[in-house]
Amino acid sequence: MDKIFSLIITCLFLATILSGCTALDDNTSKNSSNTIDVPTWEVGENWLYTFSTPEYNDDTAKLVVASDDEENGTAYMLSISSLTEARRHAVLNHNPFLGRMTHSDLSAYENGVPQPVLSFPLELNKGWSYTLFGIEWSANVVSIEENTAFIQAASSDGAKLIYSYDSEVKYFRTFSWFDMENVEQLKMIFVDKSNGYSGDVYFVRGGDLFSNSWEGNGPDLEIQDSFLVNDHPSDGEWDEMIYYLDAECGGGSSSITLTLRDHVSASALERFWGPGSSEFGTLGTIPYPSEEYTLTATFTGNNNLRLIFAGGITQTWTL
Repeated sequence: MDKIFSLIITCLFLATILSGCTALDDNTSKNSSNTIDVPTWEVGENWLYTFSTPEYNDDTAKLVVASDDEENGTAYMLSISSLTEARRHAVLNHNPFLGRMTHSDLSAYENGVPQPVLSFPLELNKGWSYTLFGIEWSANVVSIEENTAFIQAASSDGAKLIYSYDSEVKYFRTFSWFDMENVEQLKMIFVDKSNGYSGDVYFVRGGDLFSNSWEGNGPDLEIQDSFLVNDHPSDGEWDEMIYYLDAECGGGSSSITLTLRDHVSASALERFWGPGSSEFGTLGTIPYPSEEYTLTATFTGNNNLRLIFAGGITQTWTL
């Protein structure tokens, strides 16, 4: 772990040297006596990040402060500049830092509870705990250099988080999640920052509905599965169902036929892939989902199919 952390610090140092032209806000929290205070965000401030996971291609997203009066004036709303990207993040669920963020610690809400991934003021050797990705973490500030605090967090099963907060950026410089096998499950890297965003921004409140993958290898195979779409536990009916799919067929006579039908047997989604065809990272929506859905997939030859479905409720702000 020490080698991984040393490598990340070196990369961050080089990135800081090379990013001299990056636009940063002059109104930043200052590092005084190895202490970094909580920043104040303004509506329209925005950050560009890249997100990487083992299963999905790099995803670039601009996070925008949509409001500063959530939760009775105690939290910001961190939204995203693209509705497509907001939907993608809702169904893939790989960005925990969207939605409400507390003024006091920039705490992200998980299952309705603010989780202090950062605990201000950040001070050398300061320790605290929180829950993220459904995992309990014990965090510690291991180093403070100039405007940047470097933090490590560990779980009881050996997983770890390694991340850095930059007071000039006013948010994360990097964020990485390594599982107990030391596989990097999420990498978040800062690209740029600016102020005064103008346009529409979005937040899609997502909820997992169904996820599975299949591999056909040889004789014909038909699978059938079903899932029930209930309302969001606190916000009522979903606006839409969002789906994400990867499909790949081998040569020869390989094929995949996919059908999704609702509770009255109306077709909500139909797809077919023939020999040698493939499709990765496709995102789509099904309006006004309700009750039970039945999924049928038929495989011939060698092929792979992965499907994820999530409910979505969309909020929009015009800045």
